[in-house]
Amino acid sequence: MERKSAAGSVRNKERSKKKFLDAVGKILKTKGYSGLKVNDIAGTAGVDKKMIYTYFDGIDGLIDEYIRSQDYWIKVTTDKMDEIIPTINDGGEQFIREMLLSQFDYVYDNKEAQKLLLWSISEPRKSLRKLIDTQEENGEYVFENVFEPYFKERSEDLRAVMAIMVAGLYYLNIFSSVNGSIFCGLDMNSAEGRSKIKNAISFLVRRTYESL
Repeated sequence: MERKSAAGSVRNKERSKKKFLDAVGKILKTKGYSGLKVNDIAGTAGVDKKMIYTYFDGIDGLIDEYIRSQDYWIKVTTDKMDEIIPTINDGGEQFIREMLLSQFDYVYDNKEAQKLLLWSISEPRKSLRKLIDTQEENGEYVFENVFEPYFKERSEDLRAVMAIMVAGLYYLNIFSSVNGSIFCGLDMNSAEGRSKIKNAISFLVRRTYESL
């Protein structure tokens, strides 16, 4: 009986932790990071607020764990890259195109990711800084193992192109969900408008590989 009781306690803890993490996401989507208060999170989760301190050592620990669970680049681990890199034979052109297209769709579909991006440029926070550092580390791994061997002395030029493209894709998605959807005459919330952006991504990647 003790073993069953212990297993049940673990399951209850994991369910409660997930409820808290889901509650953070719900509040972030509807109210933004300023709405992340202990009472509001507990009320949305339907769990006693004391458990935030028991499971996460407080609201900062809860928010930090939530942040770690969300980012696109965190999901692109070096282990996965170790499997992909040996299959790349075009200097990473197909990989970079597919990555940018996936990132464009991911941020558009994930409202929480949009809020995290806004949050990361709105206030300093250690967990957000750590998230950005991890993004850079994962990105650096890709650059060092895929792009630098191909572009050699022009690799910094590729970094500049990538910086502009990634920042632009982030901005277009955030803009389309906050203050309107028309940008440069294209509707970022329409299938046609987003298709034009995707075609532009493919065009820019192709021209980058042709010109650098």
